[in-house]
Amino acid sequence: MINIILGTLSTLGALFILFASIGILRMPDFYLRLSVTVKASSLGVGLLLICAAIMFPNDASVTTKAIAIVFFLIITTPIAAHLIGRTAYFIGTRLWKETIIDELEGMYNKETHELESDPTEATDKPVSRFDDQIADTEEETE
Repeated sequence: MINIILGTLSTLGALFILFASIGILRMPDFYLRLSVTVKASSLGVGLLLICAAIMFPNDASVTTKAIAIVFFLIITTPIAAHLIGRTAYFIGTRLWKETIIDELEGMYNKETHELESDPTEATDKPVSRFDDQIADTEEETE
């Protein structure tokens, strides 16, 4: 029974990591690549670490380390992805040309690097989405 659980979890973990690597190739812009990579790879690595914890039930150090790594992975990965995505937006990384809405348009003050919930409070004037952040061609997103 344990072998079936280990086989299932390790196969799922490897598949999620495979999906993350395929997502890097298939997604059209940086933000979508970041999203799919962070979600799928952290889930895949978490499943593989759970397999390691199940594989060595009598070795408390392996189980403790695996659980600690999964915990810190779940805590730190979304925060790191958010900061990377926010930095990419701040430095002007282009969105995909078929992006429908840019929710941060006009909300970002480029002088203070702050986001405002009300566009009237941001000292930056809203920029047309076709002039600033949205890419015109596929080459601009790569």
